Amino acid sequence: MRKRPHSFLLSSYGAGWSANRRVAIVTCVVAVLLAIAGIVALLADSGNSHQAPDTTAPAPGDSPSSTEAAPKPSSGPGSVPNPPQIAEPVAYARAAAQMLWSYDTRDTSRDQQLAGMRAWMTPETKYADWTSVSSQVPDPVLWSRMADQDQHATASVTEGHYPSAFKQALAEDPSAITEAYIYVVTVNGKQQIAWKKGGGGAEERAVTLAVQCRPSRDCALAAIAPSVTQ
Repeated sequence: MRKRPHSFLLSSYGAGWSANRRVAIVTCVVAVLLAIAGIVALLADSGNSHQAPDTTAPAPGDSPSSTEAAPKPSSGPGSVPNPPQIAEPVAYARAAAQMLWSYDTRDTSRDQQLAGMRAWMTPETKYADWTSVSSQVPDPVLWSRMADQDQHATASVTEGHYPSAFKQALAEDPSAITEAYIYVVTVNGKQQIAWKKGGGGAEERAVTLAVQCRPSRDCALAAIAPSVTQ
C-alpha cells in the first residue's frame, strides 16, 4: 500500500518546542489575559528601540473585516505571495494565515519558502518573533521528501476575529495598544493538500497571529501567537 506523503501541517505549531519555550508561551498567554502591554513585552526580543507611536489606532470591534475578502497579493519568491498593503489587523491576519497554510514544493525551495514568509514580518526586530513563524516550515530532509511527491497545498479562510481575551484586555486599558500596536487575531479556514497520482485531502485549520498595525503604515506579521480565549 502506498504511504501518504508527509503533510505540511501548520496547525501543529509548537509541537517540537523545548519545555522552556513552552513555558515562555504559557507565560505569554497569561500576559495577554492580564494586559496588552504584557504580550508586547513578552513578544519582544532584546533588540532595537522602536519609534514613538502615534495616538490613534484601529479599534477592534466585532471583527468587521472577518467576512471581507483580503486583497490578492502579487507573486513573490517561489509560490509565496508578497505581503499585501493592508492597514486593518483582521484583514491582514486573514491574508497571512492563507499564506502560511499554502505552499508548493514543485516550484518553491525551502529557502524560497522561508524568504517569502520572512517578507511578511515586521521590520521592528524588538517585536518580531521569527522563530515562531519559521518553525512552521519542515526541516530540509522532510521538505525534500515532500518535493519528491510534488506535494502542494492551497488554503481558504472562513473567518477572522479578535479573541475575547484580547478585546477584554484592550477595553480595560485602551492606551496599552499604543506601545507597539500589536493586535491578536484568530483565523479559521481550510487547507487542501495534494500530491502525485491524485493523492490529496482537506483539513480544517486555525491559527492565532500577532499582527502589528501602526497608524499610517501597512500591517505586518509579528508572531504566531499562543491560542487564547476565542
